[in-house]
Amino acid sequence: MAWSLGCRHAHPTLFRLLPASRTGIDFNNQIQENDSINPIDLEFLYNGGGVAVGDFNRDGLPDLYFTGSLTGNRLYLNKGNLHFQDVTDEAGVRGMGRWCNGATVVDINNDGWPDIYVCATISKDPDKRRNMLFINQGLDKNGVPVFKEEAHAYGLDDTGHSVMAAFFDYDHDGDLDMYLVETTPAGRNNSAFYGPLDQFRNTNSDKLFRNDWNDSLHHPVFTDVSAQAGIHDDGYGLSVDIADFNNDGWPDIYVDNDFLTNDLLYINNHDGTFTNAIKQYFRHTAQSAMGSDVGDINNDGLPDLVSVDMAAADNERKKKNMPAENYLNFLNMIAYGYVMQFGRNVLQINQGPTVGEGDSVHHPVFSDVAYLAGVAETDWSWTPSLADFNNDGRLDLIVTNGYPKDVTDHDFITYQQMATNLVSKQDILSHIPSIRIPNYAFENMGNLHFKDVTREWGMDIPSFSNGGVYVDLDNDGDLDYVVNNINQPAFVFENTLNDAHHIRAHFLRVRLIGDSLNRDAIGTTLWLYAGGQMQMRYHQPVRGYLSSVDPIEHFGLGKNTVVDSLVVLWPDGAYQKLTHIQADRLLTLNIHDAHYPRMGMPFDALPDHTLAKDTQALHVWYHHPVVDATALFTQITTRANIHYVNHDPDFNDFFLQKLLPHKLSQYGPGLAVGDIDGNGLEDLLLGGSTGLTPTVLLQTRPGHFEQDDFLHFTQAYNRQSETRGLLLLDVDGDGKPDLYLASGSVEQPAGSSAYQDQFYRNLGHGRFQLDTAAIPANTTSKSCVIAADFNRDGKPDLFVGGRVEPGRWPEPVSSYIFENESTPGHPRFRDVTDRVAPMLKHIGMVSAAIWTDFNNDGWPDLILVGEWMPITFLENDHGRFRDVTAQTGLQHELGWWNSIVAGDFNNDGRMDYIVGNLGENAYYRASHAFPMHVYAGDFDGNGTYDAIPTMYLPDSTGKKKEYPTEGRDDLIRQIPGLRRKFPSYRGFGLATIRDILTPDQLKKALVLEANQFHSVYLENMGNGRFAMHPLPVEAQVAPVYGMVAGDFNGDGNLDLALCGNDYGPDPNTGRYDALNGLVLLGDGKGHFRSLTMLQSGFYVPGDAKAMTWIDLGQGRPGLAVTQNNGPLLLFQPRLPFRLVPLKPDEFAAIEYLKNGRSRRAEVFWQGAFLSASPHALLVDSMVNRIDMLNIRGQTRTLTAPFR
Repeated sequence: MAWSLGCRHAHPTLFRLLPASRTGIDFNNQIQENDSINPIDLEFLYNGGGVAVGDFNRDGLPDLYFTGSLTGNRLYLNKGNLHFQDVTDEAGVRGMGRWCNGATVVDINNDGWPDIYVCATISKDPDKRRNMLFINQGLDKNGVPVFKEEAHAYGLDDTGHSVMAAFFDYDHDGDLDMYLVETTPAGRNNSAFYGPLDQFRNTNSDKLFRNDWNDSLHHPVFTDVSAQAGIHDDGYGLSVDIADFNNDGWPDIYVDNDFLTNDLLYINNHDGTFTNAIKQYFRHTAQSAMGSDVGDINNDGLPDLVSVDMAAADNERKKKNMPAENYLNFLNMIAYGYVMQFGRNVLQINQGPTVGEGDSVHHPVFSDVAYLAGVAETDWSWTPSLADFNNDGRLDLIVTNGYPKDVTDHDFITYQQMATNLVSKQDILSHIPSIRIPNYAFENMGNLHFKDVTREWGMDIPSFSNGGVYVDLDNDGDLDYVVNNINQPAFVFENTLNDAHHIRAHFLRVRLIGDSLNRDAIGTTLWLYAGGQMQMRYHQPVRGYLSSVDPIEHFGLGKNTVVDSLVVLWPDGAYQKLTHIQADRLLTLNIHDAHYPRMGMPFDALPDHTLAKDTQALHVWYHHPVVDATALFTQITTRANIHYVNHDPDFNDFFLQKLLPHKLSQYGPGLAVGDIDGNGLEDLLLGGSTGLTPTVLLQTRPGHFEQDDFLHFTQAYNRQSETRGLLLLDVDGDGKPDLYLASGSVEQPAGSSAYQDQFYRNLGHGRFQLDTAAIPANTTSKSCVIAADFNRDGKPDLFVGGRVEPGRWPEPVSSYIFENESTPGHPRFRDVTDRVAPMLKHIGMVSAAIWTDFNNDGWPDLILVGEWMPITFLENDHGRFRDVTAQTGLQHELGWWNSIVAGDFNNDGRMDYIVGNLGENAYYRASHAFPMHVYAGDFDGNGTYDAIPTMYLPDSTGKKKEYPTEGRDDLIRQIPGLRRKFPSYRGFGLATIRDILTPDQLKKALVLEANQFHSVYLENMGNGRFAMHPLPVEAQVAPVYGMVAGDFNGDGNLDLALCGNDYGPDPNTGRYDALNGLVLLGDGKGHFRSLTMLQSGFYVPGDAKAMTWIDLGQGRPGLAVTQNNGPLLLFQPRLPFRLVPLKPDEFAAIEYLKNGRSRRAEVFWQGAFLSASPHALLVDSMVNRIDMLNIRGQTRTLTAPFR
């Protein structure tokens, strides 16, 4: 990658790099390689040094301390006006000749003078690895702070390979204890699986030291309590963050671990012990996690986390380092109990407490939105710093990166493997490329989106950067930034936002003074309210990587000149509240001015933003969250005696087609509702995976289920089939629901009889008979089956959706219309596709479809959604279909559409639609300007179908070009001849799709496009036109599958419940797992607002798929949700809804509301994804009259109360 240092900026930038001649800071972490000091023999050679901030001479100006590997450490006193003086030798803090890592500033003896704790590593001599504690002795005659090294006296001269230390009061005894991150170089194979992970104590575990006061020494002595505290998990630790992740008032510990070892989240048990809860709180983490930081990204008062890895943004770097797809490694993570890890940055948003059975409240859960936010790829990264650099009230992000010798470069690895025994070590070292690139700066734009402002902010300077800190060096109300570089002078970036004469954006700085045991008040939480916005800070200076930031808390206020209120919760539980604070000042707060709350006050149910009005309510909410009294759903799974857990045996789709972006075998289970045993209560039928049978949940009494195997209801079932779509409906008019099972997946070869659908005639009394003659022969691998009387002959007909040709993804396949020709007791369907809907031949890879009358002419139309498809509108013209997609205005919106549900969301009498898509939170990105494509065909003539997905990625200059999404190794596995064409990874990284495929191959290829990945609301504008609107960002964090619509809060407007995630993407891409189920409240105008889990009571954490209503007796609705390889969940609405049955020939209704408005509804035998709801209308308490419409245009009127 080439970067110019010429004429860099035509306009002023937010930051200005100050030269050493201006600042006096000439520190350079110089590392000179030799035969023993090199990245082959020392794997952590270039892990760099840190920066620590403290006012060491107490003159009101922050000073800087840098750690070095071989150069020694340096202390610079701030003399004002951004000029510094090197006082290292006078102060006595050079580092005693040790290889130093992290530096932590802490007033360890609480004398008011900040001290410095320094971690040491690398040396084989334990004495040269002793950590150092420099105790500040005060000023000498020249005003220079003098330090005395006293680590041994304090019990902190640890001789392990230490990385970083953080001080905090873990046991709530008032004094500061210490967590020490340790990493032993080359201790064992860092990519080998070990497990279970919590059963051994080893040399690669961190340490916890308890602060024990010693009266005779008049200072604390620290005791290693790691074993008794539960600190024993393995890890190649690189950084630590202390924060209250579960808002229980006790500090927790997050550790970033390199290589295969999982990150750690030690949750404080309040009894001096910790439990590693990383799997319970996080669905996945970064794989080679370096540094991390904690802050409130979205201003909801909850701590979020960013952790950085090594994923590159430009295609050349990406393809030089992209690993081959390793499915075995993925399976081993599961088998050995590891948390999923993926090689990219993560931005983990705290979703708040989770909700369980009966409104029980549990630990919070985090969702990684790094791809959505645009911060997933910052190359070989070290420090992430979350701070408000432009004073707009939102936390921005700066990431330091770079590495002098990229030992992960695949071309170098190939060379090393060939040359190790043939050439000198020096020759091998000379072939290692460097990663000298600019650090990244991202502006928080709100709504979980960040903008890359590296150049606009003046940070586009190539470097090898490690530790970094934010600090207001000149006390002008904006945060400057300081970076420790390797083989380059340290960076001092002056923030030009404000100066002594002009405030462009307002601020408030807060200095905290604690008690005699914790003078720095570490562990204090602050909530600031200004201009209708809340900001939260947790006071802990150890952040990022090897570094300790400015201990003064900084709040940006934008245009607000007054802070409405500031609420402070001190570490000992004391609180205080200040109001109407003038901006642009340094506010000093003292714990002695705080008060202690009265416990047991009844404020539990207060909404979050009322907390600023009553700090006692804050205290109760902070420690004891509860489900809102107005929560819309409550989970009743166990109460209903449901214990079903889906089992979907693993199948490696990527063995069949190496470049698949996702599995096609892992979409179940589907879900259908109907009275299977004839007892008058609706039952649940769940689809079976290949080799397994469907499962029946019989409702034996209202709201109570018994689980049974489908084979108890029939004598025949093809276990080689995998059920996708399911449908229970009376097809022959005998009053009993028959059963249609649509077969899908890719586990069997194309054309296999396993893909033949299965139809079962209901014999009554819970007995079903396989009727092979009832339906046409059809071995397409399918997705769905849905029913409506499309020809208005009084009998329900079927649409059957084709999903994929096994082994030939993404080749379009056909879908079908089966006309019902049944007579009583004799079900029979005929394939009439060629006659009534010939456009369905090779229509595409259909994921879902719905029958709907989108033009209100009384004839059921069809809408199809699928992968690499437009949302396809087929208008029913008196029993024959016309493709009118081009007339809708949506013909160019090509997506990976998953699901669709109908509803009159703006109350205008026309059906609108919600369509689930991939979402924004994915490696794959597509837009109209830069679409994705897939090129498919047998490119090498070997009889296998090759499919190469592509997307636009930046080259080394930032220009976007069309490149394959996958790496060289995987393309060669698919097309072996490419090895000769691209002998190097670099060459492949430079190759666009037009360099990889010949003009003739491109000409013959099937080419499909995707340019729209948002999940969307389609507004029916009338006259056949639709307007597309993205759903709120909370619905874009993962693929959306199951959906239902209803007026859940009783305000007269339709709302939406949805679920999703996908655990089937290729292992390098990683799981889509950020959704937890979601409720969106509609305003009746087509706008939606998301609810938290405490507000909705709706929590579906897994790989969620189908969703449907079921009558739990007397019309009481339940909402059933399936999860692939997870439990079925059952929810009940809190408001008094009713499921009102429709007659078989009724398909639509006009609902008249108590507020004088009306809306249209439709009921067919279908669901949003792999589901079939009962033939009933969900009616809420706002409805006082219903006009039911049948297929012949006749109306039946019902009035409240509905039975």
